[in-house]
Amino acid sequence: MKLFYAVTLTIGIFLFQLSHASADEVLSQAEDTTAGAAFGAGTGVLIGGAAGGPLGAIIGAALGIFGGREVQKAAGLEERAYAVRSNTGEERVVRSPRKEFAIGQEVEVKGNRMHAPSPQ
Repeated sequence: MKLFYAVTLTIGIFLFQLSHASADEVLSQAEDTTAGAAFGAGTGVLIGGAAGGPLGAIIGAALGIFGGREVQKAAGLEERAYAVRSNTGEERVVRSPRKEFAIGQEVEVKGNRMHAPSPQ
């Protein structure tokens, strides 16, 4: 019976360390203008396509991406995004429009969103 408890405790400690080793760390806050870029690209495709056909649609989408981002910035409607470093050292920007995180906080990245680490 003691062996069972020792094995269970060892596995539990291993899983606890493994879960904490996989946490990502917030490095800095960044601005996110994805919504403005998407809206601008859609508008640019429609206007460019009407004015210049297929080539106009491509050019309009490219210009719309940049214009949409700038309009979103000028309006002060940037969303939150964070630069995050994984436990392997990889850095990437992850959107978090609704939740706010602190610099240095450990987080879990699931898909393209961040979450506070779930309690173990």
